[in-house]
Amino acid sequence: MSSGGDIMAGKEREEEENMAAWLLGIKNLKIQPYHLPSLGPYDVKVRIKALGICGSDVHHFKTMRCANFIVKKPMVLGHECAGVIEEVGSEVNTLAVGDHVALEPGISCRRCNLCKDGRYNLCPEMKFFGSPPTNGALANKVVHPANLCFKLPENVTLEEGAMCEPLSVGVHACRRAKIGPDTNVLIMGAGPIGLITLLTARAFGAPRVIIVDVDDQRLSIAKNLGADEILQVSTNIEDVGEEAMKIQSAMGSGIDVSFDCVGYAKTMSTALNATRSGGKVCLIGLALSEMTVPLTPAAAREVDIVGIFRYRNTWPLCIELLRTGKIDVKPLITHRFSFSQVEVEKAFETSAGGGNAIKVMFNL
Repeated sequence: MSSGGDIMAGKEREEEENMAAWLLGIKNLKIQPYHLPSLGPYDVKVRIKALGICGSDVHHFKTMRCANFIVKKPMVLGHECAGVIEEVGSEVNTLAVGDHVALEPGISCRRCNLCKDGRYNLCPEMKFFGSPPTNGALANKVVHPANLCFKLPENVTLEEGAMCEPLSVGVHACRRAKIGPDTNVLIMGAGPIGLITLLTARAFGAPRVIIVDVDDQRLSIAKNLGADEILQVSTNIEDVGEEAMKIQSAMGSGIDVSFDCVGYAKTMSTALNATRSGGKVCLIGLALSEMTVPLTPAAAREVDIVGIFRYRNTWPLCIELLRTGKIDVKPLITHRFSFSQVEVEKAFETSAGGGNAIKVMFNL
């Protein structure tokens, strides 16, 4: 028979077994113990089984910051995740132990005017996995509100569940830009979000989608994923006018909506120039906090500029798009790694290196 001391020691060992990938400094990741908060009545404990590396994770890894979000103390990375329910809070009746779930990573305050208005993604008190100072989900287990965990159908894998997070960016962008069957679309940038936006725009009914990038390898992937036309462009801002005309010619008719999935002065200037009068430019990529772009000529042509920040109320639709096969995210997962010190380091170096790496996925 175990003594009380043995039981407590066992619980402590069990708690110590929850390990996470901590960012300690620039390109310095260590797998160390991660002590979880206690399970609240409306929380669930999830064993993370799949987690993708996002561009923001790479920025944190390389520079200890992403835009205005600065890592000032050790932090667990990761927010594109899915897993299996291991424990449910006393008031949770929508999920059960063993359920496969995709996790929406942001916890809003639910009290501010933005939250009350339904625009909770803009909540100033948002606590978002892996965004300073909130710890992320690259761990064995996490505790999360049950209402932010969405049950996956049997035909949707945990990897696909983790891909609901980047897919949500594409869904939110297409909603904001009002993409439909009469919307011709230009996408600037064939990185992971550009490719996700391509798939989403097509699922929303866009009849013609053109994607441009500086990298011919990324463009060939875009073509394989269904882009109608691809166009390689330069990094020289002086080429904007000429390239905008080439893009318009490739479309063959007016460009109704342009998505800038990069966020540089050149990509935004090209989008503004290429989009038809009365059209719309949606800025998704937030590479720069400031840029100089030709706003006055665009305003004179009534080209609207729409911004997006993350997403809101997207997980149910993302899961349905995956369940029905209207979107297939599996080809985007190009590299897979396990959860060990060596593999974590390799995974982040692979993602940071770009090249043929689109989505780097951990299988825990």
